[in-house]
Amino acid sequence: MIRLSARLFSVFALVALFLPLFPAHGQTQVPPAPAQTPATPSSPEPAAPAPAGPPTFPKPDPANFTASTPTKDEVNAFLEANWGYDETRMWQVQAILKTPVEGLSKVVIFVGDKTGKEKPQALEFFALPDGKHIISGDDVIPFGAQPFAENRAQLQQRADGPYHGPASKNFEMVEFADFQCPHCKEAQANMDKLAADFPNARIVFQNNPIISIHPQSEKAAEYGVCVAKTGGSNAFFQFASAVFDGQEGLATPDGATLTLNSAVTKAGEDPAKISACAATPEVKAQVEASVKLASDVGIVSVPTLVIDGRAIPANAPYDTLKKVIQYQAKMDGIAQ
Repeated sequence: MIRLSARLFSVFALVALFLPLFPAHGQTQVPPAPAQTPATPSSPEPAAPAPAGPPTFPKPDPANFTASTPTKDEVNAFLEANWGYDETRMWQVQAILKTPVEGLSKVVIFVGDKTGKEKPQALEFFALPDGKHIISGDDVIPFGAQPFAENRAQLQQRADGPYHGPASKNFEMVEFADFQCPHCKEAQANMDKLAADFPNARIVFQNNPIISIHPQSEKAAEYGVCVAKTGGSNAFFQFASAVFDGQEGLATPDGATLTLNSAVTKAGEDPAKISACAATPEVKAQVEASVKLASDVGIVSVPTLVIDGRAIPANAPYDTLKKVIQYQAKMDGIAQ
């Protein structure tokens, strides 16, 4: 997983409030699962087994609910939107406290695992006076029962990359990727499975080259834009597959030219025409607009898949990825 910046990194480092708890290759923004209680090293007896049932949270003290907003129901609806896909996760709103700032409330929740295998955690965030955002760490995050709705609307309006599936944007997944990113290459196996398992979803590819780390990624993105312009989505995905397969060739400028021209040929297009197209200011502006879109919807790393506005790592374990997609579709009233 590639980080865009230290400042943006913290958006995904929210103690798993807004992303699933699962491992993904190169994934550093999601903290590891809570550690198990270790056995005492000096004890001759084997370690006690983990609890066989859910943890018991302390009973909330009514004295810790001093703020009028948000309500406990609103906090629970927000957490259900983020965590409801995981049938093993449980939580309890422990406090909603006034702060010295008018309308700013501190929310404390306890989170646990119904199987009893993980140690419970206490998490907190601040709810802003507008009722639509919270502060977690250094970042402002959408709040509410439908926290992904605004990003969903932005992507429906502005995501313009090549796509698999129907033209309808009612059920839309947007992949933000960098052609020179190794984890983006790994994620393509997931993306192929998603196209097969969700034929009624529009699955869009949006360029998000990170040129500070991958200096040839912008050129690859520009070539891809031109292939899509001339050959359509089918040609683009043939091109993309060939670029990812030959990704090592992007390590140098000369190698990138050879790799990209080869991929263009495999997509059935003319390398000379695509090269000329890629050098135009219009195409450069289109790639920049795609990067701007990623920033505007809070994308902090690649590969990221945004499902109806909900961002998760595209290289997550496929079963978990599929579960989150199915849950989000259900939340949005989309038949599966």
